[in-house]
Amino acid sequence: MSELFAPSSLVAFVALTALEIVLGVDNLVFIAILSGRLPPERRAQARRLGLGMAAFGRIALLLAASWVITLEQWHLPTIAGITLNVRDAILIAGGVFLLAKATWEIHETVEGEEHKPGGVGAKAVSVGNVIAQILMLDLVFSIDSVLTAVAMVEPGNAAKFSSPPIPFTTVPWPAMAIMSAAVLAAVGVMLFFITPVSNFIERHPTVKMLALAFLLLIGMVLVADGFGQHIPRGYIYFAMGFSIFVELLNIKAHTRGDSHS
Repeated sequence: MSELFAPSSLVAFVALTALEIVLGVDNLVFIAILSGRLPPERRAQARRLGLGMAAFGRIALLLAASWVITLEQWHLPTIAGITLNVRDAILIAGGVFLLAKATWEIHETVEGEEHKPGGVGAKAVSVGNVIAQILMLDLVFSIDSVLTAVAMVEPGNAAKFSSPPIPFTTVPWPAMAIMSAAVLAAVGVMLFFITPVSNFIERHPTVKMLALAFLLLIGMVLVADGFGQHIPRGYIYFAMGFSIFVELLNIKAHTRGDSHS
């Protein structure tokens, strides 16, 4: 028990919580946009269920840490001179799905199909469908964060835990407790911010378009990463953060102009 409250464990908890929050920005935006296609009275339910089940899935991946690590060792048949492992294939599939979904959402937003007679609008989307899409993308988003989290129990770092690993895994139970607590803490932060973020995106169509562009960029990053071209996400986050900052200034200037008119 003392291992859980050691300074190194507390530092690991803070670092992993911050990691989960940063890597969860993708999920937060994705969930906000998907839930916006539901009737207003069902959006909060979909957000809570989506985040809760995503947290459960991420903890399950942590328990299967040994299996997750070996994803890079399982290679698929070579096609057109390209050899991919299972992790690469999952990232590429998730990236393509995200590109397709973001493109579809941009089309719906620009063309306004949900407002046309017979169009496919928010009421045609079920809570189950939204949650399934959230879980699908969370699986992809979770792989990198899980691989980073389990690095703390690699041979060079596991020595600080004297407890034996959990059966059928390489993860000592104190490490699992720290990682699970970090996931739950990050989900708690996301639950706190998901509603105001969603409402803000719905109120400002230009911000929603920027968020969709952000998802397109993340989709391209996932595809590139799957093909071995790693692009640090920090560049993507900085570019989108700067764009949103500029848009917030535009919104404030527009609001001030309206108040003086």
